[in-house]
Amino acid sequence: MRSIVNFNAGWAFSKEATAVPAALPTDWEILDLPHSWNAVDGQDGGNDYHRGTCYYAKTIAVSDLPTADRYYLEIRGANSSADVYIGGEKLAHHDGGYSTWRVDITDHVKADALLVVAVDNAANETVYPQMADFTFYGGLYRDVNIIAVSESHFDLDYYGGPGIAVTPTVDGKNATVKVETYLTNKKDGQTVRYTVYDAEEKELAQIETADTAAEFTIENVHLWHGRKDPYLYCCEAELIENGEVIDNVCTRFGCRTFKIDPDNGFILNGEEYPLRGVSRHQDRWGVGNALTPEHHTEDMDLICEVGATTIRLAHYQHDQYFYDLCDERGLVIWAEIPYISKHMPGGRENTISQMKELVTQNYNHPSIVVWGLSNEISIGGSDEDLLENHRILNDLCHEMDKTRLTTIAAVSMCKMDDPYLQIPDVVSYNHYFGWYGGDTAMNGPWFDKFHATHPTIPIGCSEYGCEALNWHTSDPRQGDYTEEYQAYYHEELIKQLFTRKYMWATHVWNMFDFGADARNEGGENGQNHKGLVTFDRKYKKDSFYAYKAWLSDEPFVHLCGKRYIDRVEDVTRVTVYSNQPEVELFANGESVAKKTAEDHFFYFDVPNVGETKLEAVAGDCKDESVIRKVEEFNEDYRLREEGAILNWFDITAPDGRLSLNDKMSDVISTFRGKLLFMKLMGKMLGGGKKGEKKKVAGFEMTPEMMAMMGGFTALRLITMAGGMMDAKFTKEDLLELNKKLNKIRKPKAKKTK
Repeated sequence: MRSIVNFNAGWAFSKEATAVPAALPTDWEILDLPHSWNAVDGQDGGNDYHRGTCYYAKTIAVSDLPTADRYYLEIRGANSSADVYIGGEKLAHHDGGYSTWRVDITDHVKADALLVVAVDNAANETVYPQMADFTFYGGLYRDVNIIAVSESHFDLDYYGGPGIAVTPTVDGKNATVKVETYLTNKKDGQTVRYTVYDAEEKELAQIETADTAAEFTIENVHLWHGRKDPYLYCCEAELIENGEVIDNVCTRFGCRTFKIDPDNGFILNGEEYPLRGVSRHQDRWGVGNALTPEHHTEDMDLICEVGATTIRLAHYQHDQYFYDLCDERGLVIWAEIPYISKHMPGGRENTISQMKELVTQNYNHPSIVVWGLSNEISIGGSDEDLLENHRILNDLCHEMDKTRLTTIAAVSMCKMDDPYLQIPDVVSYNHYFGWYGGDTAMNGPWFDKFHATHPTIPIGCSEYGCEALNWHTSDPRQGDYTEEYQAYYHEELIKQLFTRKYMWATHVWNMFDFGADARNEGGENGQNHKGLVTFDRKYKKDSFYAYKAWLSDEPFVHLCGKRYIDRVEDVTRVTVYSNQPEVELFANGESVAKKTAEDHFFYFDVPNVGETKLEAVAGDCKDESVIRKVEEFNEDYRLREEGAILNWFDITAPDGRLSLNDKMSDVISTFRGKLLFMKLMGKMLGGGKKGEKKKVAGFEMTPEMMAMMGGFTALRLITMAGGMMDAKFTKEDLLELNKKLNKIRKPKAKKTK
């Protein structure tokens, strides 16, 4: 019988070693897996985390292994390339840091032997990812096992797969279940016994045959129906020789139908089932990618609490433990490979191998409905090599899996007529209107335009979000990194996206803050702070509860602004989120007002005198907070960016006059403002050939791009564009430009009907 020996404990590790050791080193660090060498330097900013080859070494003691014909080393995650050595001999190489892979080590463990795994996360031009807004943590960061099997066994060699594939087809009240197994060294006379069990482990049917395939009918099938009813069956396959079971594999599966309709969104088992949820990066503060089962479970608990029905597992293959949790909890999943941001002509084979691993290893998970081909890969445009790479991946997915669809995550700059959008079955876009430019109001109309332009292509929103740290204001503005602006942003996006039923899925970017060591913004470097929950999972930002109000059936009420206590205004706005029909707010025990809100967002104007204890009551639910009147703004609430050339609050902004804090759309709507910035952008872009289209960082200045950029403040646009084009500005340059803007009258506000 198959035995799996966990091999996580007692590894010797070195970042300084330059070669494979001949014997187990005595001066290396001793540690247990999972482990990442970038757990600290990969999330502290500076884009200087250690990237290169590090070594893990451990003795394989033959006496500790069960008796078996063959032994396989199983590595469930080594980022991003790795070589395996036993006794100094190189046995295998693997490219791709997020999947399971195995090495047959049978002939090298006849006696005690030194195992060395050299793991490399250095930059190269062939293994994805190489350019992305997250840290590429190096390490053996998931389990390592030794699998002991008979000479004849269920396959362990093909792209890290489980050796069994289950394909259920629902027809009316029944389901046909086709099971295929893959055997290594099958001998005459051997049979395979297939058994199907229900969720209570009751045997439903059994077939024993010499074939490597079997077919079952489940009558009155119990459907896997997302979060409402994530029912799972189990199929076991046993390899039998002379009446004895010599190997076995088991997999859970779910029976469900789904389709994605361009007008009605996601349909599960014939019912409309809106996919409204989040994206997830797997890393954690001080841990990197080296997660434990407890970490995964906590993440799933938080995602379920917010009420999500779907997760985009970005931007790579996640741990099998988490896919299992998705099956169990009923989350509908987008699974993808890290073909991201930068198309590398030399990386095609790696996209193919990573896709084969993703599909082979995850075929049996009922939670997965789409395979993601790429993310923002056309950010610099779509050339023929990129398009051909996508056609190959799309065809590969359909060849390997005829039950699921393919998708991509395009980026705002990708034009609606780009041929890249015609390749997958469904499309989603990453849009940050209201954060990286544009206004929040642009999101819904953009999707309406796409839907009208491509009425047969299902469209979704694969990323949207904005950053928030522990900064606060009563006057939230785009780009201020306050918890209040993030809450406002998500209120607006919820109302726009969730009310458009044609959108097949929406995924917030991101459920959790995550490591991005190249980032230098928001006042805490090395992280992307778009999460609804902090990096350490200890604080749920107000925006978390905005989604809970729309998506969760669990009764609750939440008072926003708990970290924003000191306030200068005489009357302050207090926001409450709840999924209950009515909320009453009390201030020091006296009722302020009782309100209803169809959008689940309740707003109260509260007199701000002395210290006020607030209590929100919705049915049986209560929540409390405190506000306090102060004469001067608490500077602890105001962002001060490390290394910023100029902070927005250092800018002179006279009433009625323009400044660097005004939106570009307002600046260029004036003749003098437009002239001023045409000269500035001309210098930044350089001369160029006559008639040549202007580009910024490789992006053509289309009307869509200009509209998006119009939502940036002048300061933010100059800072970001200067960085992309390597144009250097001093504090004096910016203050001089601000003086010129101060001389220009602001445009009159347009009257609304």
